[in-house]
Amino acid sequence: MSDGDVDFEEIPGVPGRLPPGEFVVWQGRPRWRSVARHTFKARWVAGWLALFTLLRLGADLEAGAGLASTAVALTLSLVCLGILAAAAVAYARSTIYTLTSRRIIMRIGVAVPMSINVPFKVIASADLRRRDDCGDVVLRLSGDDRIAWLNLWPHVAWGNVARPSPTLLGLAEPEQVAATLRETVARWAEGEGRRLATTQTTAPAPAVDPAPTNAVSA
Repeated sequence: MSDGDVDFEEIPGVPGRLPPGEFVVWQGRPRWRSVARHTFKARWVAGWLALFTLLRLGADLEAGAGLASTAVALTLSLVCLGILAAAAVAYARSTIYTLTSRRIIMRIGVAVPMSINVPFKVIASADLRRRDDCGDVVLRLSGDDRIAWLNLWPHVAWGNVARPSPTLLGLAEPEQVAATLRETVARWAEGEGRRLATTQTTAPAPAVDPAPTNAVSA
């Protein structure tokens, strides 16, 4: 397991050239609306800003003053939400998740792009977490293998900071990605005597047989 700066990408999202015998099975990136809603908590922020604006409006009406301060509060609230949306778009566009025949590569970072390699041998299990019209795949690492929480953020599940779980965020078809991951690891594990346990926090993933693709999904 390793991480490092992005230098050369023959295949978008894959630093350098793949070793002989390794090939890309799937690539994708987060949906920015999911990043804004679930990672940056845009709904909660919008709720607090709306409450603040209403309180400001009530104070202005009670004082018989104009609505200038309310307009300022509303403007600042809209600016804050716009910044959150822009950040979500930037993180989504700068991210590429790659599943190869041997590992998962996470190319993340906006100002300083970096690649994080998660070999199959360090993955203990993968949890499918459904979220409205999208979902996440949370990777649980085995043994002493770990990646710094700050290096992963926001592509990390909330919880144990000491043992962070790399997370594929905001996937448009999370069940298909989880099924593809399970099948790829099963093929890799044929000679390793290992099997990846895939758990789910919502409805069971349907049995699918997705065709491998090298295209990055929007």
